[in-house]
Amino acid sequence: MNEADGPGRPTGPSRRHFLGRAAGLAALAASVGPGRSLGAANTGSAGLHRHQQARLTVRAVDAYPVFINQRSEGLFDAPTFSSDDDPRRWSYGGPFSQIPSAIIAVIKTDDGITGFGMGAGGSVATEIIRGHLRHLLVGANPLNVEQLWDQMYSSALFYGRRGVFAMALSAVDNALWDIAGKHADQPVHRLIAGTTRERIAVYQSGGSVQAGRDRGIRHFKRFLRVGPATPRPEFERFIDDVFEARQIMGPDGNLMTDCVSRTGTVEWAVGLAERLRPANLYFMEELLSPDNVFGYAELVRRIGGEGPGWTRVACGEHEYTQHGFDVLVRLASAEVLQPDMTWCGGLTAGRRIARLVEQAGLEINPHRGGSLWGLPLALTSPSCVMAESFPAGSELLGAMTPQFEAGDYLAPQGPGFGTRLTEAMVLDHRLEAGS
Repeated sequence: MNEADGPGRPTGPSRRHFLGRAAGLAALAASVGPGRSLGAANTGSAGLHRHQQARLTVRAVDAYPVFINQRSEGLFDAPTFSSDDDPRRWSYGGPFSQIPSAIIAVIKTDDGITGFGMGAGGSVATEIIRGHLRHLLVGANPLNVEQLWDQMYSSALFYGRRGVFAMALSAVDNALWDIAGKHADQPVHRLIAGTTRERIAVYQSGGSVQAGRDRGIRHFKRFLRVGPATPRPEFERFIDDVFEARQIMGPDGNLMTDCVSRTGTVEWAVGLAERLRPANLYFMEELLSPDNVFGYAELVRRIGGEGPGWTRVACGEHEYTQHGFDVLVRLASAEVLQPDMTWCGGLTAGRRIARLVEQAGLEINPHRGGSLWGLPLALTSPSCVMAESFPAGSELLGAMTPQFEAGDYLAPQGPGFGTRLTEAMVLDHRLEAGS
């Protein structure tokens, strides 16, 4: 487990190393050629290939929106706004935004294996699974995971390269990997890598820093829910929270921030980074809209890099598939890339993204890497130095959370993703309009 060798000073690959590798990455992508995915080269472990020779058949596919936490409450309620200028209009996410609209796919095989996979997109995503993806899965061999991913992704190229389709694809892809692990009687992280770490440091997002330290957690991220229009008193409260976190932590451990920004500008973000420079941040996340890839590239040039007080630019939580991340990497739009395995296209996409990121000399740090869905990639990616906390506030979330010990998440030992999900539990947490 790599630790920071100073406050906010990571030991991962440097930005200079990344810039030196960018040209090589472009050549690699070109060498893949038409008709092959970026993940086709060097795909899978010997163990996975052996088990792919077996013949299983998918006999049933379904998916359900589930109650994930209190953020799912009132998901379908119609909002009321005071005027066209009501600031709440900028934060309203609707009923299909990623975390509160969680779904679970349930895939059954002819030999009695049931695979579970988390995604998002609520009832829209479940309709895509039932009305579209199911037809490519029923009757197929679920062990042909990457081939099925390519077929499903290609089938939606004209309507679903990003967003809800990718979130639906994530759910079924994860369920297929769960089946592969259960069939092989291996945890997914061993199935995809052979050798891997058995624990990884946690970084806690939000919550009490002191309480986290009391539990042995060494790394923390604070939410900076600010933008150019944030009133000054509220802005200052968030700034103070970051410095208070550093004071409680002391000089050791990594401290990060997340702006969850939709409205930030490059100049505003540079000013914010300068203001927080004394906090010695490991990275600053989501300073701009995810569509502002050129702005992110400018931020990397202006606030990323090496030297005293530098910080890394992080994004990718709201990007999709290896194709979207290929753009971020080629444009040098981030130094830490954060795919979410339940949104980006599932573990198949995540592995392909990880290869792009590692080959470019960058760091991959999966969003919610401390969930059992994100942990396999965190454990098996050499550049990943810590896994984001995954709060277990309900029975369902608890069933998808790994064991914790002395500030680390422990690798699951059970087959598949190692969740404790059952079909009865999923149905018990099913979320429907009006419920």
